[in-house]
Amino acid sequence: MTGRLRRWWRRRTIQFRTSLVAAAVALIGLGVIAHASTSVVGWLLIESVDADLQRTATATAHQLEQGSPPATVARPDVRVLDVSGQPLDGLPAPGFPYWQVEQLRAGSGVLDLDPPTELHRWRAVVVPSPDGQPLLVATGARLVGFVDAAGKTGRLLGFGSILAAGLVWLATWLVVRRALRPVERMRLAAAELPEGERLPVPEAADEIRALAQELNTMLARRDADTERLRRFTGDAAHELRNPVASIRAQAEVAVVHPDPHLAQETLQDIAGEAQRLSALVESLLALARAERGTGPPGQPVDVGSAARAAADRLAPPGGPPIAVEVPSAPVLVLADPAEVSAVLDNVVGNALRYTRTVVRVSVFADGMGASGAGWVWLVVDDDGPGIPEEHRVRVFDRFYRVEPDRARSTGGAGLGLALVADAVRRRGGTVRAAASPEGGARIEVRWPRHQPLS
Repeated sequence: MTGRLRRWWRRRTIQFRTSLVAAAVALIGLGVIAHASTSVVGWLLIESVDADLQRTATATAHQLEQGSPPATVARPDVRVLDVSGQPLDGLPAPGFPYWQVEQLRAGSGVLDLDPPTELHRWRAVVVPSPDGQPLLVATGARLVGFVDAAGKTGRLLGFGSILAAGLVWLATWLVVRRALRPVERMRLAAAELPEGERLPVPEAADEIRALAQELNTMLARRDADTERLRRFTGDAAHELRNPVASIRAQAEVAVVHPDPHLAQETLQDIAGEAQRLSALVESLLALARAERGTGPPGQPVDVGSAARAAADRLAPPGGPPIAVEVPSAPVLVLADPAEVSAVLDNVVGNALRYTRTVVRVSVFADGMGASGAGWVWLVVDDDGPGIPEEHRVRVFDRFYRVEPDRARSTGGAGLGLALVADAVRRRGGTVRAAASPEGGARIEVRWPRHQPLS
């Protein structure tokens, strides 16, 4: 039962729940106030009656002290009793129980029910008679209409509490509905929101405005991601189509025109295209992992040693030499060794593709300051055609080429420098293209320097 009630409550709207809770709280609070008000009104009425009774009892006691006989001062609402409650004024016994007599002697008031619905209030004072006997002078008054008035007051205040709670419910319903109107407008706008558009922002500087601004920021990120995904998918499909089409064409030619003398050459061409396709797929996977931020944790890597290893690995037989200049002491960065190798392979490989005579690889480090901050620089220069200034920023975009060359020998897939930029920036570094003193292109890579603990 409790679970069903909780599920029913969770399915209600914010407007309904807020209004109902506000009305319930108002009803409980006003009900408590009404009950307390009825009690206070009754107490005030009895206090006013007690004041009159006390004055009458004091005046009667003064007469008895002056020697007046009890019978001369007694009336139905003024009685002279002994301390045990027995009458001394010649009138019938008032019928006070023992506990009421005790309260009257103590100076407290008592209430008697006068059938059918009336109440009788009594107060008393103790006074000595002229012969020294203690007398109990009790005065009473009929509380005409007290019960009826108290009941009507309670009913009136209860009805007023219910009416006020209903007004609170209605007011809360209207206020919450008006407060949620911007949310409703945002919901309707979001249902038909085209790409590139944003949600309406309310004028009031409140939480709903902050929500709308955050949602617009999220939509901007979504549109940027969608556009990047669309461009990436189109570029990837275009790049994958070329090697696949080449492999298919060569295979179809080999099937239609079988020639044992050309079989080896055809297989070599297919193997080359397959290798190109595999490299392209690996590059795309590396970019996807870099976007997810799932790279391995960093560890100290000596960039100088990695540069020497890359030069030995990439130097083409009979091709342009690779001149390496690195410091004698290790220069460490926090990165993954495979990332540093991939950066060197792409940057140096790109320089080898376009250089004419030599590729120069330089590694150096800034001096460590008092705060321990510093940078490790990797600079690769070639003497090729260089990169025009208007293309130096965009060369690190995916599938971007300065020249629309898609040949296997010089074109590449346009992903190498994009991989370099992602790998370096993920470790807090920067990368940029510039002009080389050799007359060609210069690629500058910068990592935060790592200072090992002593």
